[in-house]
Amino acid sequence: MTNIDFIKKQVATAAINIQKTVQLLQEDCTIPFISRYRKDTTGNLDEVQIEQIAKLQKEYEAIAKRKEAILKSIEEQNGLTPELDKKIQQSFDLQELEDLYLPFKKKKKTKADVARENGLEPLAKIIMTQNKEDINFLSTKYLNDNVTNEDAALQGARDIIAEWINENIFVRKQLRRLYERKATITTKVVKTKKDEEGAQKFNQYFDWSEPLTKAPSHRLLAMLRAENEGFIKFKVEVDLDEAYDIIDELVLKGDSPATPHVQLAIEDSYKRLLNPAISNEALQEAKAKADANSIQVFATNLGQLLLAPPLGEKRILAIDPGFRSGCKVVCLDEKGDLIYNETIYPHAPQNETAMAMKKIKSMVNAYNIDAISIGNGTASRETEFFIKKIAFDRAVQVFIVSEAGASVYSASKIAREEFPNYDVTVRGSVSIGRRLSDPLAELVKIDPKAIGVGQYQHDVDQSKLKEELDTTVVRCVNSVGVNINTASKHLLSYVSGIGEKLAENIVNYRSENGPFEDRKQLKKVPRLGEKAFQQGAAFIRIKDGKNPLDNSAVHPEAYSIVEKMAKDLKLKVTDLIANKEKTALIKPENYVTAEIGLLTLKDIIKELEKPGLDPRKAAKVFEFDPNVKTIKDVRTGMILNGIVNNITNFGCFVDLGIKESGLVHISQLKAGFVSDVNEAVKLHQHVTVKVTEVDEDRKRIQLTMVL
Repeated sequence: MTNIDFIKKQVATAAINIQKTVQLLQEDCTIPFISRYRKDTTGNLDEVQIEQIAKLQKEYEAIAKRKEAILKSIEEQNGLTPELDKKIQQSFDLQELEDLYLPFKKKKKTKADVARENGLEPLAKIIMTQNKEDINFLSTKYLNDNVTNEDAALQGARDIIAEWINENIFVRKQLRRLYERKATITTKVVKTKKDEEGAQKFNQYFDWSEPLTKAPSHRLLAMLRAENEGFIKFKVEVDLDEAYDIIDELVLKGDSPATPHVQLAIEDSYKRLLNPAISNEALQEAKAKADANSIQVFATNLGQLLLAPPLGEKRILAIDPGFRSGCKVVCLDEKGDLIYNETIYPHAPQNETAMAMKKIKSMVNAYNIDAISIGNGTASRETEFFIKKIAFDRAVQVFIVSEAGASVYSASKIAREEFPNYDVTVRGSVSIGRRLSDPLAELVKIDPKAIGVGQYQHDVDQSKLKEELDTTVVRCVNSVGVNINTASKHLLSYVSGIGEKLAENIVNYRSENGPFEDRKQLKKVPRLGEKAFQQGAAFIRIKDGKNPLDNSAVHPEAYSIVEKMAKDLKLKVTDLIANKEKTALIKPENYVTAEIGLLTLKDIIKELEKPGLDPRKAAKVFEFDPNVKTIKDVRTGMILNGIVNNITNFGCFVDLGIKESGLVHISQLKAGFVSDVNEAVKLHQHVTVKVTEVDEDRKRIQLTMVL
């Protein structure tokens, strides 16, 4: 089977599209570049399909490498028969390959190894033929210094048979199918830990049982966490008689004097070897699916968060609210640069409200502030009410902004490099302000796991989580594009083909030579060669540069075509941009070349109509209920406005403007059945909810959107 055949089994597209895509990937083309600028080559595959092809190609390569290692190992042991070689060559299932390799795998000395050393393999073979021989009599022929009686001889022979059964590929396959269909999870509390405080959040699993196939990812991960923390014991099992019936069917040959011995070997093989191995396999497979599900939820949430509406280039006053330690205030210019900072004390215990009002009003006037960004942590609502009492001399919008991850950013190396002369409190306030003006540019500086939009993110495969989140960030950054003259090196590092080192070189070049005036200047950046330019140039933006196309998603390789389009219409390129009437006259089929096809040309025309259009919506002001300041103010039956701040498989959490978010269970998202929470709500969506239950002691609020 070729790599193309292997991939085609899971990706619904023509083999030629897969072949061309793999070729582009092997030429070090990035996924954003391929999906946007090589549509005609790939048959218009989107990013998700290309990512899947890239993953499957890696999987194919891993299987091929493992096959090579297995064949080499078996050959070195002189065990490679033509039949076995053919089976291994034809298999592209890692589990099957490992089953074929199992008899040759180096392992600790087993009971069967000891029995072989004692000369009992011939006896085991006679028993396995299951003929009419007198087994007890035959066993006497195999007695020696290490095997002193018939029982010991028969036990040794059964140990060898048990290992053969364990290594039987058909037995393992049939048992796997049984586990796939009928495995059950059973959990029991560890009695000595039952009353510990940490155990209480897992109390529903103190005595729990359900089919493994029915356990949703969040529940399985919760059970595994409870087991890891020592609060419960966890088992995956199937019906014992059903398992024995499967093995009997494959191993027993009828009734003979050998049958009882083979049956004993079957029981031993299942309990000691097969069940521990295959139950663990079933659990690991279920865990891998739960991980994938959880990672996908996290990636979807992260994507929505990164593409949250930006306020844009506005002057912002940002506040990190607090009581005793005061509110940390910063003023930022249109580019997000810090121009002033101060601490005010409008709340208890200082209660310097009048002074704080005077200072805020003065800052708003002095720095021409357009908007105020307030972090949603401690004292957030009190600070919002305080700000809204101020009679400003100019129109100022007030926003509540999630400060999740701001403290992580403020203590990070990135923050220290940006603000070496300021402490963590000032850096945290700057982050709160910047994530209002451009959430994407600010949030890429923070480890996604610290942003708080995941589901059991610490329990899943960390390397796969990082890979998926990095892919999500890259996808979001490149879908928006990056202003090369204002972007941080961290944001630039996610641009297609750039990476950390080149991003640093770009920023250094910008510092030494001033703002970039056109995309061609990128080639002057140290170590930024033709390949990096090809991959990244179209994803960077230059506002008010020499060439108007440099502030669009048109790739420099297509500039000559756009110039020809303009010339044919007797226009300058500048007159063609944003001129829908003129772009409607362009016939893309007239401009097809060997390199640029119809699909790409249609994209170019769309881009000319709305060059550099930000796919994100504009930020909107949102107001929480002014009467709800803490969970004590929340009452059953209340109708409240809120913002979706996290999405899981079992529902969504809604920010009500207080410390505790409320949960809308998936069954309460709308009338009728909902299979996917993301079908009903999106992160940052403004929603109206009704309170159905308040548990002050456990700090839980249940909500419904079915009003």
